Order: sequence, then C-alpha cells, then structure tokens
Amino acid sequence: MCGYLGQISNQKIDKSLLEQCNQNIVCRGPDEKKAYFLDNSAQNNQNTNLNIGFIFNRLSILDLTEDASQPMVSKIHNTVLMFNGEIYNHKILRNELENQNISFESDHSDTEVILNGISYFGIDFVNKLIGQFSISFIDLNLNKLYLVKDRVGQKPLFYTKNNDSFFLGSNLKSIKQLSGKTSLDEYQLNKFLNYGVVTSPNTIYKEIFKVKPGEIIEIDLNTPNFSENKRIYWEPSSFVGEENFDNEEIMALMEDSVDLRMKADVEIANFLSGGIDSTSIIKMAAKNHKLNTFSMSINESDYDESKWFNAVSNKFDTNHITINLDSQNLKNESIVESINIFDEPYSDPSTIPSYILSKEISKNYKVAISGDGGDELFGGYDRLRIVLQNNNLLKASLAKLYRVYPAHLGTGNRLLRNSKNINIAYPSFLEDKKLLDLLGVKAEFNFVENYLENSDDFIKNILISDIKLYLSEMMMLKVDRTSMANSLEVRSPFVDHRLIEYVLSRKIDEKNIQNPKFLLKMYLEKDFGKEFVNRKKMGFVFDLENWIYKNIDFISNSIKNTEEFSNIDIKKVSMLYKNKSRINALRIWKLFFLSKYISNMK
Repeated sequence: MCGYLGQISNQKIDKSLLEQCNQNIVCRGPDEKKAYFLDNSAQNNQNTNLNIGFIFNRLSILDLTEDASQPMVSKIHNTVLMFNGEIYNHKILRNELENQNISFESDHSDTEVILNGISYFGIDFVNKLIGQFSISFIDLNLNKLYLVKDRVGQKPLFYTKNNDSFFLGSNLKSIKQLSGKTSLDEYQLNKFLNYGVVTSPNTIYKEIFKVKPGEIIEIDLNTPNFSENKRIYWEPSSFVGEENFDNEEIMALMEDSVDLRMKADVEIANFLSGGIDSTSIIKMAAKNHKLNTFSMSINESDYDESKWFNAVSNKFDTNHITINLDSQNLKNESIVESINIFDEPYSDPSTIPSYILSKEISKNYKVAISGDGGDELFGGYDRLRIVLQNNNLLKASLAKLYRVYPAHLGTGNRLLRNSKNINIAYPSFLEDKKLLDLLGVKAEFNFVENYLENSDDFIKNILISDIKLYLSEMMMLKVDRTSMANSLEVRSPFVDHRLIEYVLSRKIDEKNIQNPKFLLKMYLEKDFGKEFVNRKKMGFVFDLENWIYKNIDFISNSIKNTEEFSNIDIKKVSMLYKNKSRINALRIWKLFFLSKYISNMK
C-alpha cells in the first residue's frame, strides 16, 4: 500500500515543487521513495515529446526487494506504472501470464503482474484483478494515460489539468498545491453539508476530480487539452439476478476472501470490534493462523463492547491488545490531529477512534484486516428494515409533517422514513436538507437519480445504494485515510467484489432481511450463544455529544472565524448549540470538521 504523485506536461517539470507537494503523501509509503523523470529536451528513445515527473512512496508489504519498486517500467513495451493497493490473486495471474511465455524480473511482485498484464493485453486486464487499487498507467508509444480505480473505491486517485499539464496523485492537497487550483466549489461545499462527504467524481475544489469507483479514464496526451474518455467497467446493478442462494457457496467465497488477504511478507494484525463481522473473519482466519487482534474499549458503558471482543479473543487465543478511549478527557489537540489527516472533508466522527486504533496498530504492524463492508453486503443497517416495513397508513401520514418540522430540531428523518415511497423514505437516512434550510443554503441534490435504481426490487435497490454511496464514497474514505495516515494498510474481506456480485445475483428472502446477517449468526452461534449474535448493533461510536457541548466555545470560534462560510447564516448555528441533542452534535461536528479542514488545506 503506497501513494504517488505525477505530472505530465508540455513544459519543463519543476522537480523541487513536485518533491515539496509529495510531502503530504509520504505517510502512505515511508519505506522507499523513488522518482521517474523523462525530459523531452534530452535525447531519448521514448517516442514522446512529453515531460514526465512521477514520485512513488512505497509501503513495502509484498516482495520487499528493489525489483518490486515503483514507478515500474517495461522497457519492452515502453510503459510505466504507478499502482497503490494490493492484488490478492497476483500469483494466479502471474502463472497465467508465464504460461503465455511472459517473463518477470521480480520474484513475486503484484505490481509487475499489473504492468505485464496491461502492457500485453490492454487496460481491460484490470477486470481480472481481485483487490484494492488505484492505477496510473502510461503507454509512451501511444502517448496515452490510463487512470483506474478499484470496483468499490478503496484507494484514492485525484486528477486535474490545465493548458499544458496533467496532474494525478493519491492526495488531494498535493494535487491542489501542484496544480495551483485553489478555488473552493460552493456547490460541493453545500453537498458536503447535506451528505457529510463530497461524492465522486467531484472534490471540494473546482476543476479537481477523483476517479469514480469501478472507472477507467483514458487520457489522450497527444491532444492539446488532454481529452478524456471515461467508462465504468464494474456496475453493481448489472449483476442483479434471481438465482438460488447457496449458503455453502457464499461461505466458501468468504473463506477464500479472508485467506487471500492473510497473505503478506510482513506480519498481519486484525481489527476486532466484537461484532458479527469482525468476529466471523477472526474465526475463519484462526483456522490457519495465530492472530494478533486489536480492540478499543470506550469508557462509557453505553458504547463499550469489551465483554464481547474479550470473549472472541479468549475463544481463539489471539495475541490481544485493547486501547482505551476516554471521551470525557479527549484533548482538543488530539481531535484536531484526527481531522488534519484528511485531504477530503468527511463528517463521520468514528474517524476519531479509527485513527487512534490505527495509530496503535501501526507501531508494530503494516497490515490489518477489518470487518468493513459486512453491513452493506448482508443488509445490516436498520434503515433497510424500517423502509421495507412502511405499510402503515397512519405512519405514512407523518411524512407530510416534514414541511413544517423546525430545522433546528433535527433532520426530519423520523417523519420522512415513514413514507411509503422508497425514494422519499430511504434518502432521509443519509441526507440533512433541514440543515441546509437552517443555514440558508439553497441547493438541489438528486439522490434517487444517482444512487437508487429504477427497479421493482426494493431490497436490491437499497443494497446497491448502500454499496455505491455509503460503502464506496464514505466508509472506504474513512478506512483509507485513518489507516494510511499511520502507514497502515487495511484489507477488508467483505468488500471482495465476488461476494457483492454473488449476493446481488441471488434471490433475497425478505424474512432474512428482517434478521440481518443470519448466515454469519448461524456460523457464530455455536461458539458464542444467542445473546452474542442477537444483541443490538452498536457501531464504532463514542459520546460525541458530551465532547461537543463541553467544548462549545472552542468549536464555535472555529466555525465563526471561517471566511469560507460567508454564504452560511452563522447566527442560525447558535440554535444548534442551545437545542442539545446527538443529532445537533453531529451537525455541529460536521461544521467544525469543515472549518478545521479548510484551515488546514490553506
């Protein structure tokens, strides 16, 4: 797992500026830094008139030798690759390539598998990859650049261009500094206030974009404006089907997904929350490995799951470490530090415990396995069941009260969720248009057009929406930034695209939706009992409300002193301070995060 930065230009590359902007990316790959520069004023046989400057920061996990270093060049094909991620089926693909008399210089580098695969067979070779990746591949014979993001958007890739240069890289702040594009996009800022994230292909900055999950962008470097051709190579809705669900088949897929992610040339750690998802992974991995597990205890009993993760650790005899989070005594400096690691604004406060836990794991490990993606795969969120149960006419009438619901009291979700129209009920769990009303922000967002499929299969519609928005745009951003800020690679077995394709292609009994993760519960019940598997879902949370209102002066000063909030009615924010609730604490956190983010990005 690594990070990189690049510039392709008709003009001379400013190497010192490229090096300076790369400093934001070093945390993603502190083990080795390697540069590739091509100067068109020099005599070379590269068949290009372009100047190229690539810098790669490596976190050495697989094939630790220099033969696996990047940027990696194929002299035979005149191609160059930078790749951030991990390919779990690289051995199988390497065998396939070698069987076609394709030679390798490295011993077992997954990077060279991608380089040779694309060089010989074209960019569609990425369809064979199982893993997480952002790929930048340049063919110097054709003067074409390809940008590719993995199917679920686990690894970041930003880009922008001007009249003479194309910029690409793993960090938004680096791209902003390198390209000089510093104007905030007010529309995207408002979108953040609504969703708590800026969704791809946009960023918070005008003219800077990110590659979408499952997207290939082909850039013609011969054209004056670096013309782009975009296409989606993986679309969840294309796998929707009605085949019969086979428990043994999906459990075999799940075990293979875990097994693939347990392979590395360094020791591996495991996140252990004590929930159904992480516990299932621990049980599968413990069959063949002695595990190193990490958990976080919360000092408030309402949020603490120590009882459960200790039971799992004891059952499978793991090398276990517990980190304590005392939210009553969280220092403001620690909170700001957890915000400053983000190159994109993101409002989920679970970033704080995630960052702290990742920081502890990274002291001794470079890789950790997580249970992220289980809820999206198996319909684990309550919003799915709530929406599907909307058949009560009396409850449905409550949705009509949304128009007159005071914005300072909350999002209005408890009203809208009762609508019999899924296009109204479901988005209310993820949007906060009432906050926009309160702040005097006018903006229109078409949630349905972008994230809900036009299908009669409501369950699949919602599952796909969770995959495309909540998992790909939100959860993967949090996992990547909180871990990679600490030079830690996180692997998520539930995010394997084969599992997603399997679930979407099978019949889903609505009764199983009413008992989410029944398959995993059956798998764990004999080990831990009914109380363990049937307890209420908690999530990775802490007492944010207490911290917010205890530090309201510190927070409000940050918000009101943010010049970029000139379009927001800041006076109305004080209504959130007075009407204390967890919902309003989350709204205040969203504004506070954005204010600190903007300050840090300057």
